[in-house]
Amino acid sequence: MRRITMALCATVLGMAAGTATAQRTPVLVYTALETDAMKLYKTGFEKANPDIEIKWVRDSTGIITAKLLAEKTNPQADVVAGVAASSLALLEQEGMLQPYEPKGFDKLTPAYSDTKRPPAWVGMDVWAAAICFNTVEAKKRGLPKPETWKDLAKPIYKGAIVMPHPASSGTGFLDVSAWLQMWGEADGWKYMDALHENIAQYQHSGSKPCKAAGAGEFPIGISFEFRAHQVLKSGAPVELIFPKEGLGWDIEATAIMKTTKKMEQAKRVADWFASKEANEVTANWWAVVAYPGVAKKLEGIPANYEQLLVKNDLNWAAKNRERILAEWGKRYEGKAEAK
Repeated sequence: MRRITMALCATVLGMAAGTATAQRTPVLVYTALETDAMKLYKTGFEKANPDIEIKWVRDSTGIITAKLLAEKTNPQADVVAGVAASSLALLEQEGMLQPYEPKGFDKLTPAYSDTKRPPAWVGMDVWAAAICFNTVEAKKRGLPKPETWKDLAKPIYKGAIVMPHPASSGTGFLDVSAWLQMWGEADGWKYMDALHENIAQYQHSGSKPCKAAGAGEFPIGISFEFRAHQVLKSGAPVELIFPKEGLGWDIEATAIMKTTKKMEQAKRVADWFASKEANEVTANWWAVVAYPGVAKKLEGIPANYEQLLVKNDLNWAAKNRERILAEWGKRYEGKAEAK
């Protein structure tokens, strides 16, 4: 009898565990996070919130932004996380975001979140431009190490450079936006005309140009510091260059979709991404995170990195995104990587 009772108990407990698992609420999160990081965020969040399951939809920033805009009349996502703030500012302008101040928001650096209260989006980290310079390939071609953005427009670098396509890559767009803001539109386009002469290919990823440089496919890859740090750490013969004129940058951020039918769970996702725990995950890869005092010194990233960030109007970038990309496409699409 005791064995039967124990068996019944085991069966009931098993059924209860199965029911608890089945009752986990899925939250659909659109993201452009690097795949290296997604697992740690999901694990950390679900450990703290065992009744919620994150379901990712992942693509590059430009693709995710276009997808969200295309779904405006029938939104699918509950939350957006790890997507460029310039993209989220555009979604806010379209009335698609639910303003929300997550728990612990007052502990975050204010400059890295939306200035409105409550904020429409909340920053996770800053990511900025970097150049990966393959010293071995450069020596073979007799190429000097560039120090500035304008160095890259010199004829000696013809065919030696790859960079991200700004329509599909947030990194590509922050480069273009920064050049236009730093030098003004006339001089910014003039610079990109000269740079275009030296571009071998515009690639559909912010990471790919640095990976290509690390693998020796091209001597120079315009990328961003997360991927540059990872490629350097892998042992590739690259030097990281942070041009003296300043670095274009954007913010990976979190926002809640206004149309979510799971607002309580979505707010808990936003709360966790604003937490110190989440920022400690972020600090594994990013030199600047939203929670002060959490960031670590990363190999290859200069001590004055944060001071190199250019003055950047994310709202201007959002408002002018469509116009900028249309003009860029007319001028340079001919060297885009095949999709």
